[in-house]
Amino acid sequence: MAFELLNHPIVFSRPERWSRVTAWHLHIPFAFLLVDLLRPKRVVELGVHSGDSYCAFCQAIVEIGLSSECFGIDHWRGDGQAGGYGSQVLEDLRRHHDPRYGSFSQLLPILFEEALPRFKERSLDLLHIDGLHTYEAVRRDFQSWLPRMSEQGVILLHDVEVRREGFGVWKLWEEVSKLYPARLLRNCFGLGVVAVGERVEPAVQELLELPEKQWQALEGLWEVLGQANERRCGTSGESDGGLPSWALRLFRRRAG
Repeated sequence: MAFELLNHPIVFSRPERWSRVTAWHLHIPFAFLLVDLLRPKRVVELGVHSGDSYCAFCQAIVEIGLSSECFGIDHWRGDGQAGGYGSQVLEDLRRHHDPRYGSFSQLLPILFEEALPRFKERSLDLLHIDGLHTYEAVRRDFQSWLPRMSEQGVILLHDVEVRREGFGVWKLWEEVSKLYPARLLRNCFGLGVVAVGERVEPAVQELLELPEKQWQALEGLWEVLGQANERRCGTSGESDGGLPSWALRLFRRRAG
């Protein structure tokens, strides 16, 4: 069956978390879509910062009605690339996150390597790596967490398109995209999608196998939706959320 975007109207949902950190904003509709396609049982994000990407995963899980576990891991002190910051970033995120997603999601203020023993091998369906972006750091994160990925596992790598000094995700991307089914979203600093599991979900495989013209059309759609979300959400860090009424009706018909 060919991939059909209108089977997944959640992509038109308004992000409920929309902070002033814009680096991931154009990828949020794709995050909604990926959760709908993958239906992950366990999600981990390495490098949460203000939480726009992480809360997008959580929001999709709620709207679709999945029984998932989510873990956002970060020391919330910043680094040489993101800049330093204090406890106010995590405190602000908790005010948004805890009442909405606290029943199935945990924010863990620890180092990535300290969190690793908490997860069994082959237990993660979706992993987003967005910590320190040097080649050595992101390669270490990818390799150390790879055994934790399930048969359906998908890893996201952010900042693939950034090639300035100190950023080396592009180099890791060149390596892993030759080893696994993978596609690159080039906007918003680049998001690499890598299907590392032995049994890729058919819906995810259909997405990754789209002809280049259709893939580019999706990238254009994310641009349009990102601009629409900017108008709807502004820079307040909050949105009124929810699917548009027409999309909600369509979503319910497809789900039912």
